[in-house]
Amino acid sequence: MKKRTSFNWSEEREPHKLRTKTIIKEHPEIRKLIGLNPFTSLIILLCVAIQITLAWVLKDQSWWWTVIAAYFIGAFACHTLYVCIHECSHNLVFKNRTLNIISSITANLPMVFPSAVSFTKYHMKHHSYQGVEELDADMPFRWEAKLIDNSAVGKMLWLLFYPIFQALRPIRLKEINLFDTWTVINLLVQIVFTGIIIYFFGLKSLVFLILSFFFSVGLHPLGARWVQEHFLTHGDHQETKSYYGRLNVVNLNVGFHNEHHDFPSIPWNRLPEIKKLAGSHYDDLGYHTSYTKLLFQFLFSRELSVYSRTARSNRGKKAAA
Repeated sequence: MKKRTSFNWSEEREPHKLRTKTIIKEHPEIRKLIGLNPFTSLIILLCVAIQITLAWVLKDQSWWWTVIAAYFIGAFACHTLYVCIHECSHNLVFKNRTLNIISSITANLPMVFPSAVSFTKYHMKHHSYQGVEELDADMPFRWEAKLIDNSAVGKMLWLLFYPIFQALRPIRLKEINLFDTWTVINLLVQIVFTGIIIYFFGLKSLVFLILSFFFSVGLHPLGARWVQEHFLTHGDHQETKSYYGRLNVVNLNVGFHNEHHDFPSIPWNRLPEIKKLAGSHYDDLGYHTSYTKLLFQFLFSRELSVYSRTARSNRGKKAAA
């Protein structure tokens, strides 16, 4: 395959709206899956408690134990919290929007960096305008793709510092006001929480939380999730892929990504039922079963790079509306 030097540009609409209409027409009973899952709030409290407890346990341990615990435990807890924030962004935990925001800010606590409120804003645009550079913060910058290219070392560094790249992308979303009252509250709560951790537990505990966060979305099998979701690992004509592996158990079925994009109002615990009801629409699509295998494929395949994404011009905005 020829080395990519640009995104895969497409004038076609994203595939999910059409498939959603087709599935609902064939399986109208799928509407019954739409709803809420308040149990997610208990998962948030559990994972926050796990991270705070580990931060306390590790405060007097060696740095090696800090890194090991962050990679093998903290990363999973943080990733689950990230998925919970995602559920809150779709208002799938509580009916009341404010309770969803408060839940997402709570889930954000052990992740150190305030991102819950801003994530909600740009994630909604990602669903509506998938691949449109000016509106989809999930799309890499062109300079970002050019900088990393397809070298293994470059891709390792890209995954390791993925949270930083991701934090920069909303800057280009001109239609989104990233700063409002809830954004400030999210920031202040994180500052207070971080101060409490440093005061009572010390710097090592804070480093544990930071490492857990970076591993959860970076150079870790869990980080392959970002490659799984929209990278062109199965040819240029399928821009969304699902993951049907074991980690869906602890990742709250976040791997069912085609299903989620087709039905974003269905909570995580019911996503597998979509595939059961409308399997004929998903069985022929490419998918992944191993994040570890995908991680190594992304890092060492010269055919995959940060350019391996389908992009749409701003004209795609009108087509998607």
